[in-house]
Amino acid sequence: MTVRFDAVTLEWVGLATVRLEGQTGAVVYTDPGPERAGVLDGSEPRDGDLILVSHGHHYDPESIRRVARDDALVVVHESIDASEGSSERPEDLPFDVERVRADESFVLGPLDLFTTPAYNDPDGPHTDDEGVPYHPEGRGCGFGITIDGVTAFWPGDTDVHGFHDAVTVDCFLPPIDGTVTMDRHEAASLAERIEPDLVVPVRYDTVPAVEADADAFVVDVARRGIPVALDE
Repeated sequence: MTVRFDAVTLEWVGLATVRLEGQTGAVVYTDPGPERAGVLDGSEPRDGDLILVSHGHHYDPESIRRVARDDALVVVHESIDASEGSSERPEDLPFDVERVRADESFVLGPLDLFTTPAYNDPDGPHTDDEGVPYHPEGRGCGFGITIDGVTAFWPGDTDVHGFHDAVTVDCFLPPIDGTVTMDRHEAASLAERIEPDLVVPVRYDTVPAVEADADAFVVDVARRGIPVALDE
């Protein structure tokens, strides 16, 4: 299913991968994931003009190749190096590559982008047995992208933080699994505070490790007076 929101069509294609397309034809992908995680069901659209990669766990060179046009721009967080099991760094990809810090804003042709920090609180629940956050501060970002006047926000693999309350977006794309990110309750509370015009949850049920009750999330958000849609 494709969600239509004003001048933009949005399609969640598994895990943290979202395809956004504006009326003018620009196509953006967030965090393209591997086929083994159920992303894109084995298809290779190769239609992406802009590919956004939030952190090292979601950096998969082969998946980027599956979605990117030959002349695509790939924007990655500054911390990303080679992927697991591969020595291929972002700069080794056959595309133009730009590195970004968290908390930046910039313009790429007709598209406006901003980034936000994405990390787990070291005093929160998303740490390993040694107390180390699964996503340490400084190792990832969220992305806001404005296409044809519509701003969509993917916060990345992150807990909810105070700075998220200041984000102004039209479409909010929160993770809701709660394993190494915010859970559905936290995502719903954040949605109520930032008041987007539409919420579309992502990063749930694609693989067993990220199971979540998406229907309960929809009810929770809708009761708060915020439009919400499942793209399943």
